[in-house]
Amino acid sequence: MDAIAQYRLYQPGSIFLIPVRLSACTIPPIEISATRNLQDLQYVDLFPAAVRAGALQRIVAALQRTPGYPDRKDATFSAVTQPALQPSEPELPSRPVWAADFGTDTYGCYADARIQEVVQRLRWIAPGTFLMGSPPDEPEREEDETLHRVQLSQGFWLADTPCTQALWQAVMGENPSAFQGAERPVERVSWEDVQAFLRRVNAHVRDEGWRLPTEAEWEYACRAGTSTPFWFGAQITPEQVNYDGNYPYAGGQQGRYRKETVPVCALPCNTWGLYQMHGNVWEWCQDWYAAYPAATAETPAVAPAGPPTGAARVLRGGGWFDGGGSARSAQRFRHDPRYRYVSVGFRLARGQAPGQ
Repeated sequence: MDAIAQYRLYQPGSIFLIPVRLSACTIPPIEISATRNLQDLQYVDLFPAAVRAGALQRIVAALQRTPGYPDRKDATFSAVTQPALQPSEPELPSRPVWAADFGTDTYGCYADARIQEVVQRLRWIAPGTFLMGSPPDEPEREEDETLHRVQLSQGFWLADTPCTQALWQAVMGENPSAFQGAERPVERVSWEDVQAFLRRVNAHVRDEGWRLPTEAEWEYACRAGTSTPFWFGAQITPEQVNYDGNYPYAGGQQGRYRKETVPVCALPCNTWGLYQMHGNVWEWCQDWYAAYPAATAETPAVAPAGPPTGAARVLRGGGWFDGGGSARSAQRFRHDPRYRYVSVGFRLARGQAPGQ
């Protein structure tokens, strides 16, 4: 998937290299967009280190020998080095001191926090590198979604659901939500309200460090290793996500509009065990909103956390009140930190303390 995302960065008809490791196979005629098809890609053998000298000339020759490939004897080529993908087994954390339960399951490592007698499960999100933002040909993309590489050098814990009304009630002693239900997400909470909630949680739960996710952490976890508009693919339905089905994404079919929130585990989770990263309620992030930092494939942005000051805080994920395109992994929104609305909530995050 990362190789396909790299492919989408280049203009149709250009020549470039994408380092991947594949077994021999036939490339299927799958359209990625109106101007891109997987069969546009040409397989080129990668040479061992002992014969890398002159490899570029051999690659050019291989391209020219490919049946149906135009004669490019007059063309000039230059080598562009990109970092190779380095797959590795994620290192699991040790049991946090705050965990009431800890283990692994189909989705990975989890830890349960008991907060005022309410149990919140968190998922371990291993460190990694990903493409943040959207490619130029993604339908309904916004100008502030510039595609760039981000490196998260530290793993973190992220709640597997948005904060429930039960948890908010237990900590704050009140419930501001319009759509009442213990297992529905709390809504009508501002960024500043959430900070007050976090202060109370940090005062009562062992090993303080509870916070909101950064915008980069949020998108990394939402994508769960994918590069498509949604973690499950290029299209969206109300059976997958709670959004206004009267406004489908990218020419899709209209569907159900629930006109309210649903319980936090009512719809499928992503492959990392996280529920409702798309839709139901928008989620506050820690960052002040700003244009993305300059980054390239060679020099990624490392653990970006937004500017030190600003006028608006970031919101992610889309809500029940919005159309399908607002739920895309790359979609950005922002608002005044005092803003409250019936489709605005949040989810908990925290880092892993040193030595754990």
